[in-house]
Amino acid sequence: MLDTLGDMPITQHLIELRAHLVKICIAVLIIFLALVGFSRELYDFLSNPLVAQLPANSTMIATDITSNFMAPIRLTIFVAAFVAMPYILYQIWSFVAPGLYKKEKKIAVPVLLSSIMLFYAGVAFAYFIVLKGVLKFFIMFAPQNVLPMTDIDSYLSFALKLFMVFGLTFEIPVVTFLLILVGIVSIDSLEDKRRYIIVGCFGVAAVVTPPDGISMLMLAFPMWLLFELGLLLAKLLIKDKAKIETSAVLADE
Repeated sequence: MLDTLGDMPITQHLIELRAHLVKICIAVLIIFLALVGFSRELYDFLSNPLVAQLPANSTMIATDITSNFMAPIRLTIFVAAFVAMPYILYQIWSFVAPGLYKKEKKIAVPVLLSSIMLFYAGVAFAYFIVLKGVLKFFIMFAPQNVLPMTDIDSYLSFALKLFMVFGLTFEIPVVTFLLILVGIVSIDSLEDKRRYIIVGCFGVAAVVTPPDGISMLMLAFPMWLLFELGLLLAKLLIKDKAKIETSAVLADE
């Protein structure tokens, strides 16, 4: 199989890639068409944390005449891609799998499943826990002569950025595990550099999150804990692998 793939011309690879991309676009389009009738309800769901924090005489506004239409549509596209994520990763897997060895395939499947679940968990964490605290912080510190009235486009961009940051951050255990597994880094080197990694978590959180201490802490601490989780999983796997290899040697003797 590997030899066959290696002998395939680059145009054949591109044709195969295009076929998978078309399937991904069709899947997202189908889900989008199924959800577009509920686009306003989806935006209401997204804006509930903000509306709950606004003063009684305040509301959200649209500063552009197209915002009332485009903001819910943009959100629906994001939700469609979010729902289709397992299928998207499956198509990517279908394209890459023929070039992998049997041992690599056994590792790749649980890694893909873990990536999906962790990304969903990161977005859920951002919506149900982080978003409310961040919005409360910003509105609480608004000057008394300023009435908060957030533009719906600005709020959508803010929320989607927050979701993507936390969704990708929750992939840290998978990234840590893979880096150790392929030998790019070792467990000992990561443990020795733990203090620098922790400082780096806070530095990254300060850059990618909104300029407030709450969201930075809510990202930095999960980043640190998720790094420790990936390190622990790598330790357990390597320990089990060592036991299996030792048992095999003893059996041969």
